[in-house]
Amino acid sequence: MQHLIMTDNVRRVMSKDGRSNVKIDNVEGMVKLFLHDIWTTVVDMKWRYKITLFASTFVTTWFVFGVVFYLIGLRNGDFHADPSSNHTPCVMNVDTLTGAYLFSLETQTTIGYGFRHISEECPLAIVTLVLQLVITGLAEIFVTGAFLAKLARPKKRAGSIKFSRLAVVCKRGGSWCLMVRVANMRNSLLIQCQLSGKLLSTHVTQEGEKTLVHQSSVDFQLDSSSECPFLLLPLTFYHVLDERSPLRSLTAENLPKQDFELLVTLNGTMESTAATCQSRTSYLPQEILWGYEFKPVLSDTTGGKLAADFSFFDKLQASSLVHPKMKFCHLERFGSLAVYAGSESSQISSKISSFVF
Repeated sequence: MQHLIMTDNVRRVMSKDGRSNVKIDNVEGMVKLFLHDIWTTVVDMKWRYKITLFASTFVTTWFVFGVVFYLIGLRNGDFHADPSSNHTPCVMNVDTLTGAYLFSLETQTTIGYGFRHISEECPLAIVTLVLQLVITGLAEIFVTGAFLAKLARPKKRAGSIKFSRLAVVCKRGGSWCLMVRVANMRNSLLIQCQLSGKLLSTHVTQEGEKTLVHQSSVDFQLDSSSECPFLLLPLTFYHVLDERSPLRSLTAENLPKQDFELLVTLNGTMESTAATCQSRTSYLPQEILWGYEFKPVLSDTTGGKLAADFSFFDKLQASSLVHPKMKFCHLERFGSLAVYAGSESSQISSKISSFVF
């Protein structure tokens, strides 16, 4: 939809896919802060950096302990051209740094000693061997845990929660309501689901202080089961625009002129792992349509099952309870966008029809 693309240059705190759009800059001791919580830093790394870091860690430990074994052999006189007849090397059949490196690799990977092996005549080499096994064992535990934590993050489960691209305002129960649609794209359930919203807007206090991001709570409901909705089917949550709502002054006429961002968050517990996941999105005033409602996505099938057609998930239809003048007034928003876009106005009209028909 063209007007959604045009909102990319508008300031927003959160992107449509729930990622933070806040730039953190000029933080003193940023590296120290990340190293202080090394576990979270490693888990949050991108895969290419994580694999590079772990590969370089293993190669480095192999080389470091290989150098240590080489120095131990050098100190013990294992590399003399003409050793004494009763001389026993610390590590048998290790005569070069390359051989010491290969012995270190065999020790750490526990593939078994063959041509090279440690002797009993060098206590320092035995102590080094034990230290290498302990240190590298801890490193392998850390690496394995970080990989599993990366794969099992609840963030991946949250990615299968789908929010409607647009929000709508229409009459429900005799009151104006702001509605968003949410769906669980998997058959596995989310337990203890809770949908909440935060309205971010500019606020001026009584003392004249201007707050760029003022947060107000926006409560969403779902019929009479608002506490723990059963998110097996696509559901439409609504927020009543009454006197308690931070959006109580919203009208069809002033909606295009508003400057706010609505953050919508869904929290739930995964049925399979009991881990908590969170999915987020945000809506700007340009992404809220007045006088429209979501098209139905559920239908009966001959097999006795309900079918959810997700091709209608983002589709809208004009509400029959809204006065035609309000719909026309709201469509003027797209007219202004067409003027702003110039020659692309025809493309905007075709994009609008993909959502509203």
